[in-house]
Amino acid sequence: MRLKGKTALVTAAGQGIGHASALALAAEGAQVWATDVNEKLLERYAGVAGVTAAKLDVLDKSAIGAFVATLPTLDILFNCAGVVHNGAALQASDEDLDFAFRLNVRAQFWTIQAVLPGMLAAGRGSIINMASVCSSIKGLPNRCVYGTTKAAVLGLTKSVAADYVGQGIRCNAVCPGTVDTPSLAERINANADPVEARKAFIARQPMGRLAQAEEIAPLVVFLASDESQFVTGQAYAADGGITI
Repeated sequence: MRLKGKTALVTAAGQGIGHASALALAAEGAQVWATDVNEKLLERYAGVAGVTAAKLDVLDKSAIGAFVATLPTLDILFNCAGVVHNGAALQASDEDLDFAFRLNVRAQFWTIQAVLPGMLAAGRGSIINMASVCSSIKGLPNRCVYGTTKAAVLGLTKSVAADYVGQGIRCNAVCPGTVDTPSLAERINANADPVEARKAFIARQPMGRLAQAEEIAPLVVFLASDESQFVTGQAYAADGGITI
């Protein structure tokens, strides 16, 4: 077990990549605190060895700090919470941009601030941020707000990595292509023609299919483990060939 004896905090662990990653981390021996703002989704962890489920609203800075204070020193933080807005620059509202920055960037910033003191005191820690290939890596149509905030996540990742590289802290980002998650299904079903919308998502993937959350989780495990102890400040694309 690659993560035996390590502790991990995962946000947005109720479904999708967060859920798959929490299970994968626990399967490798980590003690995982799986959090989500939706307590109903956390019921799936009942009886799962190595996982403690708890409600956490990452839009509440004080709640993050209070929650982290109840935990043992963390070895791993996986910032998975996020939101996707549709539309080009002329369709983007100030409200969309503000909310996306709060959830996609500021919430990650707050959780990092909360866990860093303990990690620094222990002299170790792996922080993994959810970004996307739709960021500073690649522009995609109708993803102006999303791509802007995910580019900011990459900047945050590299900044944290650079500041603490000599103190045992590593910070990396996971940058998926299109993943078949409940969140994606909601966005697809919001279209006038969901069948065509799904086809369009698949068409932009050179492999001709969407990723499964379980295909992203192994990358999270790798970045959490000592196998990646010489890796920091990197943006890891798991995109099915979008960026070839």
